[in-house]
Amino acid sequence: MTKPGTNSLRIYVDLGMNAEERRLLEEGTQGHVLVFPPTPVSSVLAKAERDPQFASVDVAFGQPDTQAIAEAGSLKWIHVSSSGITRYDHPEFRSRMNERGIPVTNSAGVYHEACAAHVLSFILAQARGLPSALGSRAANGTKEWLSLRGSCVPLRDQTVLILGFGAIGKRLAEILRPHGVKVIAHRRKPRGDEGIPVITDDRLDETLAGADHVVDILPDSPATRHFFNPARFEQFKTGAIFYNIGRGATVDQEALAAALRSKRLKAAWLDVTDPEPLPEDHPLWAEPDCYITPHIAGGHVDETKTLIRHFLANFDRFVRGDELVDRVI
Repeated sequence: MTKPGTNSLRIYVDLGMNAEERRLLEEGTQGHVLVFPPTPVSSVLAKAERDPQFASVDVAFGQPDTQAIAEAGSLKWIHVSSSGITRYDHPEFRSRMNERGIPVTNSAGVYHEACAAHVLSFILAQARGLPSALGSRAANGTKEWLSLRGSCVPLRDQTVLILGFGAIGKRLAEILRPHGVKVIAHRRKPRGDEGIPVITDDRLDETLAGADHVVDILPDSPATRHFFNPARFEQFKTGAIFYNIGRGATVDQEALAAALRSKRLKAAWLDVTDPEPLPEDHPLWAEPDCYITPHIAGGHVDETKTLIRHFLANFDRFVRGDELVDRVI
């Protein structure tokens, strides 16, 4: 750790990292003091342990506890080490941060590329019938072979509806463009810079009824819990495909299983569930057209290094007094 300078900041980091990653962080924060908890946070979904050191820090990088934030009188900036901000996305917390003038940024810029690629992989796998074709030994010209070929559906002119149009949704729309699909975003409050058609709640039902692919990137909040419920799934176009890389809590999973059994949905592709992982006896495991990956959509090689570099770039902006990127509060 470098010797602190006259204007040094105390930076609390609860992120787990190896020696090389720690050196990268130390080099990028020379002249400042890094403060580490006795035990790093095990995952972005885990609750941080209380640490008395947090009371005197200026910057927090990771997943700091909300109560510790409330008690930290010198705190000036929080940088969350995930794209989702579920534990902080509450009116009371937002109001408190705004009153204290504490900006909160997230790491959407780290994960948007990988998450968008994950959804695209889901969509392409479904369109090309990969779940059925992989491992098949069907001979050319047989009934099974002809069925596999005939089940592939071109994406051109199909409609993709994205709910939760942030950094991930924007990147997904960009990489879908060459495939000739029509992409529509749903937002409660359009900003005007989406670059694609945007609908609000008043047009959601009619848009669901015409969408071939529905992508859930919604955060977990009181307003989005079980957003996809039995009534919502009834609005889907028969044969639509559902994808979720947002948060598992946004979906009534019993209703999802029912929609699959009734064939309202042709398939579901999930990277998130509630809980994670699902219990072995959960009905979604038994659905042949439900495909689940274990919350890996944002994962990529050297992920922690990318996360640290993203923080360091924002840290330089913070020190200079420049506008922060990925600001959410």
